[in-house]
Amino acid sequence: MIRKTAKLTTRLSFKPLILVLLLVITGPLITSCYTAPVTGRSQLILLSPSQENEMGITAFKEVLQTSTISNNQSYNETVSRVGNRIARVADTPNYEWDFKVIEDDEQINAFALPGGKVGVYTGILPVAKTEAGLATVMAHEVGHVAARHGGERVSSSMLAQLGAIGLSAALGGGDPYVTEAVMQAYGLGANVGVLLPFSRGQESEADRIGLIYMARAGYDPREAVAFWQRMDEAVRGQPQPPEFLSTHPGYGTRVRNLQMWLPEAIPYYENSQKAPNNPISK
Repeated sequence: MIRKTAKLTTRLSFKPLILVLLLVITGPLITSCYTAPVTGRSQLILLSPSQENEMGITAFKEVLQTSTISNNQSYNETVSRVGNRIARVADTPNYEWDFKVIEDDEQINAFALPGGKVGVYTGILPVAKTEAGLATVMAHEVGHVAARHGGERVSSSMLAQLGAIGLSAALGGGDPYVTEAVMQAYGLGANVGVLLPFSRGQESEADRIGLIYMARAGYDPREAVAFWQRMDEAVRGQPQPPEFLSTHPGYGTRVRNLQMWLPEAIPYYENSQKAPNNPISK
């Protein structure tokens, strides 16, 4: 996925400033306390669930308009079956789940959007290999939705923008070249020091939530370790950013975390109605 970094400048209009300030001031009135499932982590989310869902639906439509939906019946049935099985045991409201297979063998990826919209690229299916491997992917994405990570990321961006506005105001009247340099430095600091690590934290949290969800749904959580080891092999040799500059944990980190969380997940699997673990075939 191509990641573009926005440059922060001092050219801030009065209207956005007022809107952001109003949002922060009235935040306690328009938001409710939210706790992530499984991990129990407290979250600050400035959007209502209905606002998140609307954003997710709009974004999903845009993605599908520029993508090729797979007409492979076997792929579509398998992704929908595994995805819905996991969604039934997830800590989510009654979302209208929609699982789409997107034709792109070069994309070893999947994504989730608020409201239960999930896209799976065909490139990840050979790496998944089996339905339990696919369950690792699907449960991770469902975990993102259940933990409202989309709304949390938007809220974090809003707060980062407010910090830039405050710094810009404090520097008002100074040398414009110095001001611009400081603002650009702040932008780098916000991305590396706050936004990217926070995103890695969400990815790890989705791994842990997903491990529990796939176990509840009857998929052996030990298959998650094998899946991420295959992912490591699949992308080996491709350019990868250093972990501290990436929005995702390194594969070695993911595997170690999953192995640490397995004792929490296995009892759910042992008490579940076991799911079939058929190979994914065309």
